Amino acid sequence: MPDPSKPETPVALTRRARKIYRTLVERYPYARCELDFESPLQLLVATVMSAQTTDVRVNLVTPQVFLRYRTAADYAGADRAELETMIQSTGFYRAKTNSLITLGAALVERFGGEVPARLEDLVTLSGVGRKTANVVLGNAFGTPGITVDTHFGRLARRFGWTQKDDPVKVEHEVGALIPKKDWTMLSHVVIFHGRRTCHSRRPACGACPVARWCPSFGDGETDPAKAAQLLRYELTLAEQ
Repeated sequence: MPDPSKPETPVALTRRARKIYRTLVERYPYARCELDFESPLQLLVATVMSAQTTDVRVNLVTPQVFLRYRTAADYAGADRAELETMIQSTGFYRAKTNSLITLGAALVERFGGEVPARLEDLVTLSGVGRKTANVVLGNAFGTPGITVDTHFGRLARRFGWTQKDDPVKVEHEVGALIPKKDWTMLSHVVIFHGRRTCHSRRPACGACPVARWCPSFGDGETDPAKAAQLLRYELTLAEQ
């Protein structure tokens, strides 16, 4: 584990960060975006809907939504009450409905009904910030991006990769440590680790594959047997 009494050089930090990344890839080789989608539009819609709820919940709702609304024009012309009813269980459904209708209209009017493949264009759309844009870019277009959600931000700070709380600053500081080609997979494995091992309240330190490089080791359960009982594999709706 890093010695907190000794300042870490930038080179040492980079090496440690990359060791953690490589080890997490070995632990979660199957890590991926946990939202179900078949097109950039579907992923964009699902990601907008995922705000303040879980991917599991969104995946329960999107099959019906995707069947009813197939194009950007469909969202632009959606019946507000109908769409609100369909996505109500995701929470904040009125605001999300407004975002989806406005988003659909903007895609039709400004982008020919297609989801743009550039971050600077995506973030101009209603309900789309850098986090959502990076999800879409990385998973629908293959453009590397770092998705700083609550799990990623928490682990980046626990790993000592950054001290920042602002997601944009976290994105830039972590991005400087890991090669750009790995940014999307980095997002996946860190988020998987945050959901399954490095929990917010009771991290399973004793069962963590990167404990030797983590300055926060000891914040959670260190006994291997007890820590193993905290691990989550197939997440339920409540656990996400």
